[in-house]
Amino acid sequence: MPRTVRVAVLFGGQNTEHAVSVSSAAGVVHSLDRSRYRVTPVRIGADGRWAAGPETPEGPVDEAVLRALTPDSPSAGSVAESLFEALGLIMHESDVVFPVLHGMHGEDGTVQSLLEHAGIPYVGSDVLASATSMDKEFTKKILAAEGVAVAPSVTLRHGARIDEETERRLGLPVFVKPARGGSSIGVSRVDDWAALPAAVATARLCDPKVLVESAVPGREIDVGVLEMPDGRLIASPPLEIRVDEAHGFFDYQAKYQKGITEFTVPAVLDPATTARLQQEAVRVFRTLGCSGLLRVDFFLAPDGTLTVNEVNTMPGMTSMSQFPRMWQAAGIAYPDLLDILIGTALRSSRSTGALAS
Repeated sequence: MPRTVRVAVLFGGQNTEHAVSVSSAAGVVHSLDRSRYRVTPVRIGADGRWAAGPETPEGPVDEAVLRALTPDSPSAGSVAESLFEALGLIMHESDVVFPVLHGMHGEDGTVQSLLEHAGIPYVGSDVLASATSMDKEFTKKILAAEGVAVAPSVTLRHGARIDEETERRLGLPVFVKPARGGSSIGVSRVDDWAALPAAVATARLCDPKVLVESAVPGREIDVGVLEMPDGRLIASPPLEIRVDEAHGFFDYQAKYQKGITEFTVPAVLDPATTARLQQEAVRVFRTLGCSGLLRVDFFLAPDGTLTVNEVNTMPGMTSMSQFPRMWQAAGIAYPDLLDILIGTALRSSRSTGALAS
């Protein structure tokens, strides 16, 4: 890798996870080693407006990232105020893009397609893997076709409803989710079929396509997969999620409000179970055709059965998020994790015009 790599950190987005993306980007911007990287934050506003400009050193990282992208910022350097200006700035002043985007219009292949057309190396999965992994329906179908266990579910489109036969097949409780959403936004637990229409309506506020999924009993275990610059795939120590019983399930509040959820990493598991989780996570990574990184969320049943719950091609990237926590437990510090992700992006097959080491 060259002595100084120019990194554009892309964040924000037109979706319900905009604020989560800002927090993740702040973690990345704060932790990139300035002796190795020159950082340009690029924000996609909630209104769809793109803005790019040099970072400012003053104040907390979250505020600095936002101030750097204000049109009247006193910082020196170029400032772009539209998609085309921002893309031009990225193309001419960046060697690699770190798209710290969560949710629709960011994690679903749309931005990845734009970057590929522009010939710009970027961190993470390509267009197809991003799109299929973002859509819970297609993720399940692809994994199930390869023999990976997933929870029974049904997809509702265009006002469709569940019939009695499907109710019997799924059983209660069920979880109702936007098919293409994250951070558990719009997700409801349904314990009575009479509550299903309201839960579906809530999910449809985020996505017209809705997944109704059987609850799977067991421990919630996450495993991270990391692609090294030489192409090797390694799996992290498993992380267990325990949510306060009074709260219910791992929803948006449980994810981002302190005191509700306990994370244990490494999870207390026997070596054989740990190895099975790690092997299955790598299998999921390969099956979905991912690149760079992936977080795989499992349910571990009392009898040892593994069921894949969800996957995330760009998991939360604050230093306290699950993905960095797992790698910290493996002895990879957060700044080093970012180095690996950027190094892999620069050396990937997509990066034919990227900088050589």
